Amino acid sequence: MPTEPQPATRLFPPRLPAGRLGVVVVAELVDLIVTGQLKEGELLPPEGPLSEHFGVSRTVLRESVKRLEEKGLVIVSQGRGTQVRAQGYWNMLDPVVLSALIDNDETLGVLDELTIVRASLESAMAGAVAGSRSADGLRRLENALTTMRESESETDSFRQADVMFHYALMEISGNRLAENIAKHLYKRAVESSRYQGIDPPDAFALTLKEHSAIVDAISRKDVAAAQKAMHDHIHVSWERRRLPGHAPRARGRALDQESE
Repeated sequence: MPTEPQPATRLFPPRLPAGRLGVVVVAELVDLIVTGQLKEGELLPPEGPLSEHFGVSRTVLRESVKRLEEKGLVIVSQGRGTQVRAQGYWNMLDPVVLSALIDNDETLGVLDELTIVRASLESAMAGAVAGSRSADGLRRLENALTTMRESESETDSFRQADVMFHYALMEISGNRLAENIAKHLYKRAVESSRYQGIDPPDAFALTLKEHSAIVDAISRKDVAAAQKAMHDHIHVSWERRRLPGHAPRARGRALDQESE
């Protein structure tokens, strides 16, 4: 018979109460699970030792565990305890979970995967914008591109203008589900220094050229060209600023670029 999993008490040595807030308790437990220190199938220690470790009441601890359960990281069973779930159950779009995945990913594999998903979603949205191109939508993208050009000499302003361009295109697309998912991914990514990477000297000029190609395809109502321009931009811009010392995963196209 398989042995019953034992509580992972080793990870939670006693310490004096420190007035830790519930949000900090959740963040620390998320990190332990995401990094694999708490493995799939392991049981969290009982409430007593955990409360002592974090310096919080059992009520705060129960609320924190409830938050973990809502994120899909653990399952609470009556008489069995709180058990870590397999990755397939995790809500990876949850801001705390996604941030922990990115921050603790030494291989950059999570950011590689994020780039593939972003490229698929945003290329589809670019195609939708091109297919139903309106004068107001095109004007908004052209204004966003102008803002990028005007801020090319200032790194932070340029990056913010770059984000606003992508957000504008997402909103114009009218695909609310794709917009929501893509914004969640993009927002968490740009908060990571690993995602910002290292820009080569001509990075901003190349970025402007790629954004111009997207706007040009949309202005011509060329759906396939708009999809390809956005897809290529997201992949190529990540590849050129990707931190050295990490072999990139094989570039994959998650979206068929051929028009019907």
